[in-house]
Amino acid sequence: MSPVLDFPALTNRPAMICDTTLRDGEQTAGVAFTFEEKLAIALALDEARVSEIELGVAAMGPEEVAEIRAIASELRHAEPVVWCRLRMADLDAAQYTGVRRLHFAVPTSERQLVGKLKADRDWALRETAALVYTATSRGFAVSVGAEDASRADPDFILDLARVAKAAGAIRFRLADTLGLMTPFTAHALVARLAPKIDLPLEFHAHNDFGMATANTLAAWQAGADYLSVTVNGLGERAGNAALEEVSAALDAEEIPTGIDLRRLLPLSLLVAHASGRPLPPNKPIVGEYVFSHEAGIHVDAILKNRDTYQDPRVAPQKFGRAHRLTVGKHSGMSGLQAALAANHLPSDSETVRRVLPLLRGWANAAKREALPEDLVSLISIAWSIEEAESRGRAS
Repeated sequence: MSPVLDFPALTNRPAMICDTTLRDGEQTAGVAFTFEEKLAIALALDEARVSEIELGVAAMGPEEVAEIRAIASELRHAEPVVWCRLRMADLDAAQYTGVRRLHFAVPTSERQLVGKLKADRDWALRETAALVYTATSRGFAVSVGAEDASRADPDFILDLARVAKAAGAIRFRLADTLGLMTPFTAHALVARLAPKIDLPLEFHAHNDFGMATANTLAAWQAGADYLSVTVNGLGERAGNAALEEVSAALDAEEIPTGIDLRRLLPLSLLVAHASGRPLPPNKPIVGEYVFSHEAGIHVDAILKNRDTYQDPRVAPQKFGRAHRLTVGKHSGMSGLQAALAANHLPSDSETVRRVLPLLRGWANAAKREALPEDLVSLISIAWSIEEAESRGRAS
């Protein structure tokens, strides 16, 4: 554990990863998965060893129900979950999926209850008690989620959790539905509620302030055992906490998750293709350039000792990736020389000295790293300039 996060009471407490790419992730504006894509994603998540997979919303209709049923039958490790609104019709629809784990989302803020449902807290408590009890009586294992918990009265959240527990719920979820929290407020809310809720806690973060991963880690630290994520951080508006970021960060702190880190990159590429949302090249853990170095100071140090700018906790090999040095505008003599040598090109000091300023000018125009063929062209130009200078001196 790092000195900053070394809280003995929580050290090595497992974190259970619950993926909602096929539910909340597909709610991303403009994203839609075919059945074949859903199945491929679910199987990849299963192979990556996530604990649970929210497969969808049965209330969407018979086609969704059939797809959930078919995908659930293919899972070998992850537990399938069906997401439901606080409606009996949703429970009835879920009955046809064959899945035995349900999640009921309960609006908890006044803005949600009044603005969306024209209802009050008593209604929410009554409906939760009735639906959870009915679902458990039908043989379902049920979790209950406090939707918009970050804007809700904490005392009402506690009342809802008590009702859910009494009706037979197995878990309680706190959702930062609008992504309003910071790591400080996420930690404070979970720390305040966890000792008073007699159910395992789950945390579901959105990324509107770019803090979903940090908030999720803070929630775990405060006592949430289950963490809701999506691949590549897909989700409503700015998205959710990213599976690859959360699981990698927890692993770096030696917190058990069961996730196979080497499967994260192919999983991310699969979802990027299916969603039509390409991975940014600097995307943590899975981006093309996150294990690459160009800056001369960094490269010179790495060539001497790789640990200077690479910590073993995030070594690329852990993720089935490789370390890579690139050359471009900010390359120094050491990096360029190493690149030339690696490509079996002239790498003597004089060649490097002549090519380096040409490389910087080329990079300003090209806006990318230099490939071997680019280095060949730059050497050719450098030699041509040298030859012209020699003729000029001779004349």
